Order: sequence, then C-alpha cells, then structure tokens
Amino acid sequence: MLKTNGLSKTYRNAEVETQALQNVSLEVKEGEFVAIMGPSGCGKTTLLNIMGLLDNPNKGEYFFLGQETSKFNEKKRAQLRKKNIGYIFQNFNLIDELNVYENVELPLIYMGIKGRERKRKVLSALEKMHILHRKYHFPQQLSGGQQQRVAVARAVVGSPMFILADEPTGNLDSAHGEEVMRTLNDLNKEGTTILMVTHSQRDASYANRIIRLFDGQIINENILQSFTKKT
Repeated sequence: MLKTNGLSKTYRNAEVETQALQNVSLEVKEGEFVAIMGPSGCGKTTLLNIMGLLDNPNKGEYFFLGQETSKFNEKKRAQLRKKNIGYIFQNFNLIDELNVYENVELPLIYMGIKGRERKRKVLSALEKMHILHRKYHFPQQLSGGQQQRVAVARAVVGSPMFILADEPTGNLDSAHGEEVMRTLNDLNKEGTTILMVTHSQRDASYANRIIRLFDGQIINENILQSFTKKT
C-alpha cells in the first residue's frame, strides 16, 4: 500500500542546512497498524508529512497505492489525500472561523457527500469522541484536550482507508487518550491502515510493528504482533 525507497529530506535557509531524513526505506501493508518512535527532532513528523502527501522528499521514491508520488504537484497530492487519507495533526490544525461541527464536516464537503449523510456522519463522529455537546463551539472556546478530540473526529469522519496520526494522545489525559487509542484500534480491526507517530510506549503497544528513527534514519524495527490482512 505504502512504500518508500531511499527517502531523504533536507531543509535549508540562509545559514543552516538540516538533514531531516536520510535514505529511509520502509513498507506499510494494507491493514497494518505501524508506530514510529524516536527522540524529538529525529524526523518522525517529516516522514509522516511525506507519507501523508503534505510534503515531497528531496531524493528517493514514495509509492502510494501503486503510484510513485515523489514528484507530484500539490493538485495531484490533494486529490489523493481527500479520497484516501485522514490526518490527526499534533497541533490540531482546526479552522478558527468554523465551529466544531463545521470543522468535522469540512472533509465530507470536499468528498462531495450530500447534506443528510454528512450530518449523520458528523454527529456520529462527534458522539464517538464525546464532544457532541460542544458542536457549536469554536476552537478557541475549547481546551487542548477537546480540540484534540475534534481533530480525531475530523480525521475519521470520512472513513478513510489510511489514517496518519501525529501524537494523537499528546494533549489528552490518560482516560481520553485511551478512548482515542481504542477508536484507532477499532478502525484498524475494521481494515483501516494506520501510521502513528508517538512518544508513548503504551500507545505504541496497539501497533503491529514499531519503527524507530534516530537522526533521520531507521535504526531498528520491532514486530509486536503478527499481522494478518483484514478481510
């Protein structure tokens, strides 16, 4: 489903050159739940952004659903994203001018889903994340934990085949964090492929496999449980 060959990413400004990723090659099979771990600044989010078609590498190849995407322009990347990917951002990326309901509804509008079905899906996602009572509030009226639950609802509302999660429980207390992980685990059991960045060993324990990064390179992989493709 997802495959990289020799991905490298360098960020440059007038004074500094930063090598975020160096020759990263990995594969994520359809239906897998993969966790990426490593210290801050090791390239985890950069890798997630490339695999979520939010960024392009400087070198290497990235195959998404059989298409080599590393040189795709933004229009082509956006078309693939909206049809296939749900993204849980570490910093939420909610739109301040939209209320909770509208933030979660937005990806469904992009997907062309009709109004009655959009409403059903949005209300279901908000209820699942225990944030339905805040549906008419705006992001600035919510706590960090509440914003995170809205971000998760937005990512899962369209039932994407692939979910990218960047520290999905980082702003939540243990109880709500456990709810988010159970939601992701249930989606994975139903066949959704999940790639998650986390510092939490507890959260990583839900995965089939842990990939560890250090200084932009994969240093090892641990298989936690055998993977069988969901049918």
